[in-house]
Amino acid sequence: MHNGFIQLYFPDADAIRAELSEGLLAQHARTSPKYLYDALGSTLFEAICKVPEYYPTRTEAAIFDQYLSEIARSIGRGSTVIDLGAGNCHKASRLFSALQPVEYVPVDISVEFLRDAVNALRQRFPPIRMTGIGMDFSASLDLPDDVRREKRLFFYPGSSIGNFSPDEAATFLARIRDACRNDGGLLIGVDLVKDKAILDAAYDDSLGVTSAFNLNLLLHLNMLLGANFDPRDWRHRAYFNQQESRIEMHLEACRDIEVRWPQGRRRFAEGERIHTECSYKYTPDDFLHLLERAGFGTVRTWTDERGWFLVCHARAV
Repeated sequence: MHNGFIQLYFPDADAIRAELSEGLLAQHARTSPKYLYDALGSTLFEAICKVPEYYPTRTEAAIFDQYLSEIARSIGRGSTVIDLGAGNCHKASRLFSALQPVEYVPVDISVEFLRDAVNALRQRFPPIRMTGIGMDFSASLDLPDDVRREKRLFFYPGSSIGNFSPDEAATFLARIRDACRNDGGLLIGVDLVKDKAILDAAYDDSLGVTSAFNLNLLLHLNMLLGANFDPRDWRHRAYFNQQESRIEMHLEACRDIEVRWPQGRRRFAEGERIHTECSYKYTPDDFLHLLERAGFGTVRTWTDERGWFLVCHARAV
């Protein structure tokens, strides 16, 4: 197949309802961060990337701009770029001129969004073979046979690795390592530990865009679960937990409320929270240790002058 789209993810409504119900009824209510990204959530996240306080997107892009030729030399030409959580494919496409990949394989759970992005990209880069894959790569990395096995470069930018706990991250990176075979590698962006005030502001911006992003989850839950959340009953809470080295995002009840949905109900006391996302921050040494644990070696790293963000190219060993 020269250019195609392979859909491996088909949402199972019953399984989603069961997962969400279990999380909301847990002692400390929680939901997976993937439910933040419905159509409106994805649009709001793109807006977050533009607010002054949210440095990761800009800082990572500046590192790629400054060091692209070095990064390309480290990787070599002619790879198969497998873009995990590709979204609008913008980050990967900025690297094409330097990397000159043979094949581009964007992977995302938002099937329609990805399909549109890939179709637009094909017009701009006709020589690159493109196969879009709609799949939940957090569950499995079994790529279809259509994807070339040689010189695989897994691209995982945006510090999304921070959504996994360090143990989960090690397991996920080991899965990428296995999918690399013997001559592949990983190009990854990692957010670094820094001053608490900078981190707090990045996840609780003055315009309230991150707050809207978090509160929109409740509307998505209403749709998926048939629940009766009212966003006006909740407030956004985000802060850096220094002991765990992670940002935590929560939704906090502004008053005593009862939420109902067909599979259950729960009373939330004023001040009680639903934990919606974690974003772990690393020191460079801790992250390199994680890569080593997962079976990667020959790591090259690039950072910005403030040392806020890290880009790594690691080879499978």
